[in-house]
Amino acid sequence: MIDSNDLNVFNPFWCFSGVEVGEHWYWSFGSLQVHGQVFVVSWIVIAVLLITFIIGTRKIQRNPENWQNFMEFVLEFLDFLQDIAKNQIGEHEYRPWVPYISTLFLFIFASNWAGALVPWKFIEIPYGELAAPTNDINTTVALSLMTSFAYFYAGLSNKGLGYFARYVEPTPILLPINILEDFTKPLSLSFRLFGNILADELVVSGCLLTLLVPIIIPLPVMVLGLFASSIQALVFSTLSAAYIGEALEGHGV
Repeated sequence: MIDSNDLNVFNPFWCFSGVEVGEHWYWSFGSLQVHGQVFVVSWIVIAVLLITFIIGTRKIQRNPENWQNFMEFVLEFLDFLQDIAKNQIGEHEYRPWVPYISTLFLFIFASNWAGALVPWKFIEIPYGELAAPTNDINTTVALSLMTSFAYFYAGLSNKGLGYFARYVEPTPILLPINILEDFTKPLSLSFRLFGNILADELVVSGCLLTLLVPIIIPLPVMVLGLFASSIQALVFSTLSAAYIGEALEGHGV
């Protein structure tokens, strides 16, 4: 009989199973282990977003004041997400997907800015350190898989099993390439977001921890990091909308 450890010989990815970026604070739920620091910051970001929207929409008035003013400003600012969904998905199909695209953008945007603005490194935890959720490859992969499920759902709900005919269009010779494309989409989404946020946090933290450098020098780096973080949230949302639109159209863009 073959020992279970010997099966690693047949698994091409076994050598990456122990690879980690940094030290992690693990929470154990039975045989399942999760990154505790990612859960903590993710739920803080989600809680802040929920509390902000609840307070801003609790007492709607004809003449807005305080938080309602802020919420209306945010909604007006986010109108461009509806335009993105309309341009990428199509004028007739985009409306059901606006909440998904907007939620993706808000979570990634808030997570990126939380990692750039909040001094998480000064909060001590048993292992590792707190950081932006998007600084963890598990978070970005989960977001990318959500988008993959979303465009598969869009294609199947629109065309049924006929959706899979796209894999042999325009010629069956392209079947392997079309299948490979569905694997490269979530890979490119996840590693693009993860790599940019990780690099930004490494640069900013390096500047802040250099006490001999005046604050005026790290400041432009932080501003550039905030700008890049916003761009990454926009890129992820736009590409997600483009993939969903491609599935609904039934051919590549």
